[in-house]
Amino acid sequence: MSDAPKNRPQVGADVPGGATNASHASSPPRTSATTSFAFVRQHAWLLGGIAALLAVNLFADPAFLKLGWRDGHVFGVPVDILLQGSRTTLLALGMTLVIATGGVDLSVGSLVAIAGAVSALLLNQGAGLFLTLAAALGVGVVGGAINGALVARIGLQPIVATLILMVAGRGVAQLISGGQVIIFSHAGFEYLANGYLLGLPVAPLLVAAAFVGTHMLLRKTAAGLFIEAVGDNETASHFVGIAAARIKALTYVFSGLCAGLTGVLTAANIRAADANRAGENAELDAIFAVVVGGTALTGGRFTLLGTFLGAVLIQTLTTTMYYRGVPPAIAPVPKAIVIVAVCLIQSEELRARLRRFLPGAKGVA
Repeated sequence: MSDAPKNRPQVGADVPGGATNASHASSPPRTSATTSFAFVRQHAWLLGGIAALLAVNLFADPAFLKLGWRDGHVFGVPVDILLQGSRTTLLALGMTLVIATGGVDLSVGSLVAIAGAVSALLLNQGAGLFLTLAAALGVGVVGGAINGALVARIGLQPIVATLILMVAGRGVAQLISGGQVIIFSHAGFEYLANGYLLGLPVAPLLVAAAFVGTHMLLRKTAAGLFIEAVGDNETASHFVGIAAARIKALTYVFSGLCAGLTGVLTAANIRAADANRAGENAELDAIFAVVVGGTALTGGRFTLLGTFLGAVLIQTLTTTMYYRGVPPAIAPVPKAIVIVAVCLIQSEELRARLRRFLPGAKGVA
């Protein structure tokens, strides 16, 4: 699956300005082979990072990538990586669109906690599965709509607007749960995070479906082009007739929806709602996944598949540290070092400096 549209030009860092768009019109048509090569070249450092982590683990334990079949479903460390990383991946999906418009959403972790608390409360009061899911997703949508209104309509800086809900949202989750961990038991709800379909874990399948659906919506319609146009130049996109404020607001709503679903998966995974720990620092992992995946923090371009690979890299790194016995308290340190290294390696300016000062590095591109 490639994020690059085949039949229309892109707006953003990859295709800056209308002059470049014209050159695209005269360029030869892209085949699937050239598209695949361009994707591998664009994400070479990210793919290399994942491969390096897997190589380290395979050297230490040749059974690291071994898959087995037990109790009617597949199991193994790779399955654990996809299962545990599904929540970060889902948050990163919504975060990608927000960042593509030049914004950021710091409130997703708190929305995860609120959605989980609401779900647990309703389930313990005897509410049905459909009503519980609708309420949890609704909480995410409302939170995203508040962020979108503050950013797109009132004009607050995204980091300030979402910081408000990030702080207040955690308090709301505490208020809903009464400051306690709410334990529940509901087989249908728990199936979403811990169940299996045709031998495969349900949660990664849900996230994969969300990615494919979003990709189809954005790349088979003009929606993706509108988002990139707003992120590239909001004023210019407004003057050509694009509802820039509405596009911006909708990306925050979508991010909130992803956070609400992540709250459902988080609560279902542990069969409880923990307003203190649920979604803690989740916004940072989501932003890291988007950035190392190749989406520009300045907006104007995005890549959903890059975001997916970024989330896989972060979860593989996290699993590696736990697998190697690194204490959870210091686990963020090596994670931060690797993320900074990947970002520096991806930096065009750094690679240009290397080519200038190291003749042997001319092949670095």
